[in-house]
Amino acid sequence: MVLPSAWKERLGGLESTRTIDLETATQTIVTGEVCGPVRIQVEGFPAIYNEVLFVEMNRDDGEYEPLIGNIVLAQSQAGVDMLGHRLVPIKHMDLK
Repeated sequence: MVLPSAWKERLGGLESTRTIDLETATQTIVTGEVCGPVRIQVEGFPAIYNEVLFVEMNRDDGEYEPLIGNIVLAQSQAGVDMLGHRLVPIKHMDLK
């Protein structure tokens, strides 16, 4: 899960585990801060514990665009309905 650095203080005293360098789509190198473990809950799905990466983000139309990755979605038992553009509950986790 990738969140804007501006939100870090609002989320309380998160333990920083390390900083990492990241390459963006424009091939710019930025530094991010990994914090965790943290409790993550996508509305309507079970809570999980994982790490969060904080990076400097620019606002798009006044709002940030956080990134919820595939691992967080899978652990939360949330599937992506591509036609309906929504998250749907997954009954069983795939062990294959």
